[in-house]
Amino acid sequence: ETCYTCTLLPRMLASFLTGDRTISFSGCFIQFFFYVFLIVTECCLLSVMSYDRYLAICKPLHYAALMSDRFCFNLAAGSWMSGFIVASIMYLFLIRLTFCGPNQIDHFFCDFYAVIKLSCSDTYEIELVDYSLSCIFVLPPFLLTLTSYVCIITTIVRIPSSTGREKAFSTCSSHITVLTIFYGTLTIVYMLPKINTLRALNKIFSLSYTVLTPLVNPLIYSLRNKEVREAVRKVVSVFMNCKGIQTFLNSMRRLKQNGNNRNQSSGK
Repeated sequence: ETCYTCTLLPRMLASFLTGDRTISFSGCFIQFFFYVFLIVTECCLLSVMSYDRYLAICKPLHYAALMSDRFCFNLAAGSWMSGFIVASIMYLFLIRLTFCGPNQIDHFFCDFYAVIKLSCSDTYEIELVDYSLSCIFVLPPFLLTLTSYVCIITTIVRIPSSTGREKAFSTCSSHITVLTIFYGTLTIVYMLPKINTLRALNKIFSLSYTVLTPLVNPLIYSLRNKEVREAVRKVVSVFMNCKGIQTFLNSMRRLKQNGNNRNQSSGK
């Protein structure tokens, strides 16, 4: 999540603060590379997590044997390698394009379709590569995630006790929330027709999976944990009851009151 947000947000915030909305070709291509790298990795990691939940709920007795430390490491490494392979191939095809026309990207970051639209070259080849890589590296993780949750929901429905169903569903409800936000907005952005009237809508939904999802993921995953909630509660209570903070606030109030009194005296 940290890498994902650091790829897009610093440049966007710098543009808001300074008003300088320019970005170099090399900076744009680097941003594109890491964006593709991390979004493909995200898709793979989400499918790995859904498979983990499938084993925990549908095959609980075999979970420890099937989801070993070595297997977990291989799944994580495979997800990162898949993202790197896709990003490298797309980057190599992108730098072969010629850019000699307009130089204004109709987006808040260097998205694939926004960049190739500025090219003077024939983009059929890179679009075909993009479609092929999506079918190989993005579609299978999505189908694996979908299949895993179909099996999970089927298993949960068959649990006789309501307490057991609630407990089983609570173990994967956080992941379902993240999946809905991520894949829902991603599908809308890349499946909607690329027409002028929908450009603003595409940008709004792009904010969701590039900014909103990485922002809320840690909250969604961690705040369901009782220990984390208790730790947050303790930190807030300590902060509110801290004598040093109370003393500081009282000092600020006295300074403000003294300043008001001096202003009134000057007026007299």
